[in-house]
Amino acid sequence: MKKRYGQILEMIGNTPIVRLSKVVAGSPHEFYAKIESFNPGGSVKDRIAVALIDGAEKRGELKPGGTIIEATSGNTGLGLALVSAVKGYKCIFVMPDKISEEKRAILRAYGARVVITPTAVEPEDPRSYLSVAAKLVKETPNCFYANQYHNPDNPERHYRTTGPEIWEQMDGQLDVFVAGAGTGGTISGCGRFLKEKNPKLKVVCADPVGSILYDLFYHKKIVDPPAPYKVEGVGEDMLPENVHLNVMDDFERVSDQEAFAMTRRLIAEEALCVGPSSAMALVGAIKYSEKLKTPSKILVMFPDNGRAYLSKAFNDVWMTENGFLKGVDLAKTFNRVMSAEDLYKEMGWSF
Repeated sequence: MKKRYGQILEMIGNTPIVRLSKVVAGSPHEFYAKIESFNPGGSVKDRIAVALIDGAEKRGELKPGGTIIEATSGNTGLGLALVSAVKGYKCIFVMPDKISEEKRAILRAYGARVVITPTAVEPEDPRSYLSVAAKLVKETPNCFYANQYHNPDNPERHYRTTGPEIWEQMDGQLDVFVAGAGTGGTISGCGRFLKEKNPKLKVVCADPVGSILYDLFYHKKIVDPPAPYKVEGVGEDMLPENVHLNVMDDFERVSDQEAFAMTRRLIAEEALCVGPSSAMALVGAIKYSEKLKTPSKILVMFPDNGRAYLSKAFNDVWMTENGFLKGVDLAKTFNRVMSAEDLYKEMGWSF
């Protein structure tokens, strides 16, 4: 590790890989997690933020003093805001209303303008976050639409940097790569590189129940209509150009309840404070591992930090209201806050 950095953007990448133990106890397989929350913006999206902006600058699409516009579930927006703060660009981000308050707040802290749109509408609906972002692009002078879902700079950055990073860290010993797909950049770019290195390696997509990607992979058409789900940043109700289904070998569906319960287990049992999309990917990896006939090395991408979900995954009231505490040992995952007076009463002390 470098002792000093010239600027914060140099800290992006080279995130650690850690072996999991307690949450996969009893499995014959080795499970590893790549912890992308170690990026300065707290997620894997820092990587593509640099790529999207660098590419736009090189092509002359983004000029000094320009405005970056993006439809985002929060993490790409944060990455773009971080890079823009260094380079002097303005930002407008359009987000679905299911996105956590923590993500909205940090974007505003970076000086970004945040526009909230309804989640439960079709992508073509003029109120959807994709439609609103596209309309803003047409009417905002000197702007650049990052367009993470369709911009090829997204998977290309993972092909050229994240994939090689994983291969080196794993010493070329990897059998299964598991990730979710939102824009598709991570799983498509990393998956392509890793399969070039090991043609026998399997790329598995963990997909939330309610997303259409599972159906498109297995049936080449939408069987079940898209339905709302709570996990942020993964799954889709449309097919982004950066979701390269031909790179993927299998899909595993994961429910909200499974993802949010595993989020709580990961912090309690592995000391990993990660978001529900990380937990969803792990649940998918565990499900897929049950199909394997020989002990395998499985790497799971953990995209972001759990601190962005304190009002959701780590809020007992929210978890209870949504029915996600089934199977969660509250004594392990959360303790109560008490006043000094209550402590004195509990302990039988006197003032």
